[in-house]
Amino acid sequence: MGRALAAERVRRDVEVLARAGLDLPTFVEEAMASLRRAVPFDSVCMGTMDPSTGLLTGTLKYGSLRGVDEHDHEWGLIEYGSEEPTSFARLGEQGVLAAGVRAGTVAPPDGSPRVADFMLPHFGFGDELRALCRDDHGRRWAGIALFRLSDETPFDADEVDYLSSLSGSLALGVRGGLLASLAAIGTSPLAGPIVLIVDGSNRVTRTSVGADERLAELTSGPLSGIAGGLIGSLVGAARRYAQGLTPHAPRSRVRAANGMWLVLHASPLSGGDGGGTDVAVTIEEARPPEIVPLVVAAFGLTPRERDITQLVLQGLDTRDIAGQLHLSAYTVQDHLKSVFDKAGVRSRRELIARVYFDQYVPRMNAALDPSGWFLDRAG
Repeated sequence: MGRALAAERVRRDVEVLARAGLDLPTFVEEAMASLRRAVPFDSVCMGTMDPSTGLLTGTLKYGSLRGVDEHDHEWGLIEYGSEEPTSFARLGEQGVLAAGVRAGTVAPPDGSPRVADFMLPHFGFGDELRALCRDDHGRRWAGIALFRLSDETPFDADEVDYLSSLSGSLALGVRGGLLASLAAIGTSPLAGPIVLIVDGSNRVTRTSVGADERLAELTSGPLSGIAGGLIGSLVGAARRYAQGLTPHAPRSRVRAANGMWLVLHASPLSGGDGGGTDVAVTIEEARPPEIVPLVVAAFGLTPRERDITQLVLQGLDTRDIAGQLHLSAYTVQDHLKSVFDKAGVRSRRELIARVYFDQYVPRMNAALDPSGWFLDRAG
């Protein structure tokens, strides 16, 4: 009875936190402190994801993993470059919201090389409970992994089901945290893309000018891991692409520490020789057309509200929007009011600024070239 009451209180706490407009690190820290009362754990790691590709965009750690980053690159390679039965990508493909490794809900109890060969020897964790943070539209905004030490009681099926039931609320909090604050310092002084070359032994052998500064921007707060996990995930995914196991080269959109939006992508540089493939990782400032769909999705708009927002961003007035969508002007205004409420703005101008953030606002009057980029861009 006491356990059930605690679980229900935690559920309400997480739902309230998810709607509180908290920045992402604050939401994660407070939500995990509450969750621990219902599902005890030693440590937790949340990996935020690009909802379009499922690729890693950042990590936040709580408990004994906080500040422990030396194996992040290796974790990224395993998670996105190997055949792991409980990888977040595999769970998503199977439509599974949560899985306990020892509980055997997806694989046999000893069927996770990630836990047996990586988490146990490096960190002493004998069991892992992981879940996808998925919204009502099926978009995955993050994956969460709870850990217990090898001498602790494994997670049970009830705990797996309970964490699964929190998937939507956790997704809402992550989605809102993405939009909780605007850029603090505007655009980066770096101009143009930076490139890293990673060899078959997973060593960075060459970098372009500015690589260290750009990589530092990918660490976004006290709970954040270093950029190694991001790079490792891209390299692992690129090698699977080189082997023909995935249809597209990996690409993800990441919000940096200074509020900028960046695009990370990776390409194999040599033939399909498996794990020995060299990979080029490129990081560059994102173009507005790449970011608008992600930000609009984060507002949680209905399909009709998304259509109207897209037309507002194109500069159409109410009458033109009504004509194009075959709606009355009053209906358009009603939808716009809902959009403003969800985006936390009061006008079209504020909506446009909210979508593009500080990164693009200083250049919003500049013309775009055919690629959707600003004609006055640096470099």
